[in-house]
Amino acid sequence: MHSITLNTNDGSLDRLLPSVSTGLSPRKRTTSQCKSEPPLLRTSKRTIYTAGRPPWYNEHGTQSKEAFVIGLCGGSASGKTTVARKIIEALDVPWVVLLSMDSFYKVLSPEQQTLAASNDYNFDHPDAFDFDLLTHILRKLKQGKSVKIPVYDFTTHGRQKEWKTVYGASVIIFEGIMSFVDKELLKLLDMKIFVDTDSDIRLVRRLRRDISERGRDIVGVIKQYNKFVKPAFEQYIEPTMRLADIVVPRGGGNMVAIDLIVQHVHSQLEKRELSVRAALASAHQAQPLPQTLSVLESTPQVRGMHTIIRNKETSRDEFIFYSKRLMRLLIERALSFLPSQIHVVQTPQGEDYEGRTFHGKRITGVSILRAGETMEPALRAVCKDVRIGKILIQTNQDTGEPELHYLRLPKDISEDHVILMDCTVSTGAAAMMAVRVLLDHDVQEDKILLVSLLMAEMGVHSVAYAFPQVKIITTAVDKKVNDLFHIIPGIGNFGDRYFGTDAPPDWSDEEMDEPSY
Repeated sequence: MHSITLNTNDGSLDRLLPSVSTGLSPRKRTTSQCKSEPPLLRTSKRTIYTAGRPPWYNEHGTQSKEAFVIGLCGGSASGKTTVARKIIEALDVPWVVLLSMDSFYKVLSPEQQTLAASNDYNFDHPDAFDFDLLTHILRKLKQGKSVKIPVYDFTTHGRQKEWKTVYGASVIIFEGIMSFVDKELLKLLDMKIFVDTDSDIRLVRRLRRDISERGRDIVGVIKQYNKFVKPAFEQYIEPTMRLADIVVPRGGGNMVAIDLIVQHVHSQLEKRELSVRAALASAHQAQPLPQTLSVLESTPQVRGMHTIIRNKETSRDEFIFYSKRLMRLLIERALSFLPSQIHVVQTPQGEDYEGRTFHGKRITGVSILRAGETMEPALRAVCKDVRIGKILIQTNQDTGEPELHYLRLPKDISEDHVILMDCTVSTGAAAMMAVRVLLDHDVQEDKILLVSLLMAEMGVHSVAYAFPQVKIITTAVDKKVNDLFHIIPGIGNFGDRYFGTDAPPDWSDEEMDEPSY
């Protein structure tokens, strides 16, 4: 890509994002993204995504596209963050991560702390940044992994105890004064943008920011600027302008430049689009069921409960009652696949009893909303103090693909055995996405148990082929999936029958809905 300098007649130097209303009307039941709506809603405290993240992996379950990384470089207070926000706003796509180089300042020693207190420490030198940690985190984030990002405190010049967890980027915007200095870091950038702003304007902005936001005094700010900031810009930052694909004068006010950047990013994202569900529908058919599958024995009791819950005439009360009975049996069966070890205890009669106990750190349940949430009480009933996570996946009716909308997982889930709960699995597209999310959070594949009341053979094959170490436990497997991805003979839309809501005419067995918190 050739370097381009863009200029316009727009006289403004920086424009703030327009204010938005904080009053959010509740969303109606939906299983698809409406293209006329913006993909996110901003309030004064947080951003809420209304469009999901499409698959970032192929039918083999492996990541087939990396996040698109935009590097933003420029002098201190040049308007990099404003440009980043303008790009995010104009991109109009969900799952964009803004990563700031400010998070990666090194922790100062006591001697350096003393220098910083008197404005004699050089924060504008490459040595002030932890490039090893930064490169490691950006590479993992680009690969689709969950990462923990340090939170730097500019008042104490140290890192806060709690780090911020970031996951699930389709686009990463990385901004910082030294974004183009490190060679390894440069290799991770798909697009490099330099924000070129007049030095006098940058000084005014820095004075305003450091005094009002970081508690500095004006004498100290000017001293630091003349001693460190200005020389660092001339020595390290300005020379990297030649590495930029696009140079943007005057920062966030230059909408012509931002529009050009957005057009290029959109074209790159279109090239990376995947169609997973279509591939699943045509793969792995007419093959024997995998050895990782365990189906509950079809006893007269189990068969009888299936007869009741599959019957379209069954009342909601009976549907819930017998579904819960099956869930309890299913969870108990799943627990038998967890690792155990011999454990000897002494009985009240003073005799030794050789029993068994769970051999692992923790058990965590993760429900695929909304139907999977109905299985949580059964898990809690047999696993004391079990931790629960939630994943919301919806089918986009325009593309037919599953989309990740919401995610809340317990801390340090990577060390746990995870019971992934969904009531029905037809093509396996939603279950595959949920497993991929767990793997991206470093959960070991052989520690994942997928439990479902009812599965189609297609869904079993899809999950087992992509993730051969995941154990699959269900109460029944049906042969077919029709053109609408309904399990045949099936059970209907489990969530609607359980919660008493009405299914849209084009529902799919794997569609999940907004949780009613």
